[in-house]
Amino acid sequence: MSNTRLFFHESLSINFSSKLDKSQSHYLYKVMRMDIGKNFSLFNKSGEWEAKITHISNGIIAFIITKKLRSNLDKKEIWLAFAPIKLNYLNLMIQKATELGVTKFIPILTDRTIVRKLNYKRINKIIIEASEQSNRLEIPEFEEIIKLDKFIKEYKKTKIIFGDLNSQNSNLSLKNSEPICILVGPEGDFTVNERDKILKHKKIVPLKINENILRSETAALTMISIISFKLLL
Repeated sequence: MSNTRLFFHESLSINFSSKLDKSQSHYLYKVMRMDIGKNFSLFNKSGEWEAKITHISNGIIAFIITKKLRSNLDKKEIWLAFAPIKLNYLNLMIQKATELGVTKFIPILTDRTIVRKLNYKRINKIIIEASEQSNRLEIPEFEEIIKLDKFIKEYKKTKIIFGDLNSQNSNLSLKNSEPICILVGPEGDFTVNERDKILKHKKIVPLKINENILRSETAALTMISIISFKLLL
């Protein structure tokens, strides 16, 4: 398997031929110094495939698929619901959460949410690059931002693991078959009223993960790591 992996939107199959976009072509040709006849990997939800460079014209790489490297196995659904935070911390959280296996991001608006507009194009770029680097096949979804009340209503049948410093619960039992949604608060945490609404959710599991007050991105990545490990057992 090639160490050079790129995400490709179209369906892939043996002998399928196409061209990379300008950015990906530049990366292979100018950065990785790959030329005609060299192999690299393309992936998407259909699996991962070996591709060979067949032609380079005006800096654009043409390729053909030569073989399938691996199929997309059943994935574990780990979702992250979070209040958007400051840019640098948000980018780090998105990148690392993608590497750790999050399959869907759900940004939510709370009373104390500071960042209320998101650069979806930039976020999607971070997600794709993290997926390429971490050997993933699925590209996580990134939902439109919604209010907390709407999130609670729309995800009323979903098991939600709520990072709650005030909880005394430190036990967690999970099933591989059900989607797990992690919920972390904004800087300054949820208000008392918001916390009461969350705790009324029928499938909520409050979880205390540390005695200390954690930053939002630290809490999110800690909970993702705990849940990912639990699902491996």
